[in-house]
Amino acid sequence: MTTRILQFGTSGQLASELLGQAVDFDVEITALSRAEADFADPAAAVRALGVVKADLVVLAAAYTAVDLAETDRELAYQVNAGTPAAIAAALGAAGPPLVFVSTDYVFDGDKGAPYAEDDATNPGNVYGASKLEGERRVLAAHPRALVLRTSWVVSSHGKNFVKTMLRLAGEGNPIKVVDDQFGRPTAARDLARFILSQAKRLAAAEAGDPVFGVHHFANVGETSWKDFAEGVFDLALGPAAPPIGAIRTAERPSPARRPLRGTLDTGKLERTFGVTPRPWREAVAEIVAELKTEQRTAA
Repeated sequence: MTTRILQFGTSGQLASELLGQAVDFDVEITALSRAEADFADPAAAVRALGVVKADLVVLAAAYTAVDLAETDRELAYQVNAGTPAAIAAALGAAGPPLVFVSTDYVFDGDKGAPYAEDDATNPGNVYGASKLEGERRVLAAHPRALVLRTSWVVSSHGKNFVKTMLRLAGEGNPIKVVDDQFGRPTAARDLARFILSQAKRLAAAEAGDPVFGVHHFANVGETSWKDFAEGVFDLALGPAAPPIGAIRTAERPSPARRPLRGTLDTGKLERTFGVTPRPWREAVAEIVAELKTEQRTAA
């Protein structure tokens, strides 16, 4: 039987990939845009639940402007915690399960090793704190909620690190990238395909099933932002790639503090779901190829 998914969000990286990849799975997605269910208005989002019959609800809408959140705290908390909690409460124990996407920024990055799901959280910025509050409130309100923490999300859609690096390479100016922040890049496509591949299982699972609760999803391989950029250039530009200089986090201050090592451990996800994410270079190579195809088509 086809799994009916109600998706909040249509234009973000994950939302776009969920819609694009659905053709490969036995799912039917009804996606609501911001105009149809604005997460700044929890009542509007809850009303949408009564319009669409669903077997699974996926929250692919979020406030992701990390630096702006420092001065836009109220909206960040509403979008990342208040409205997701209202949706979770409205679904209740009898409603379909819920997928909430969170972030590595719930950690301070000071552990010195990859983070497991049960490690102590300590967000260093408003964005991470708002996402952590969303996790807590969603899990408290809904017994069949899956929280997926992810990191360094990239794709061929919207604004992200891969596209920014390729744009900078084309501008011909000197490039410097932070080399003391470490994590695991995640292709939005891979995260989307994981969610879609598990839709039927999640829809059928009872409260207490290990598929619910907090899990980490990220592509395999820890890297720094600088090494990530060099990998992008190697895949996209080869010998024509410009040199990349290193810069320390302290030399490039920003409104929001970033974790120096927010690397996520995905062992729990691999054990629970029997899925091992692929290496990030393999996923990014696919993104680069897609961007090159778009460039040729536009030329």
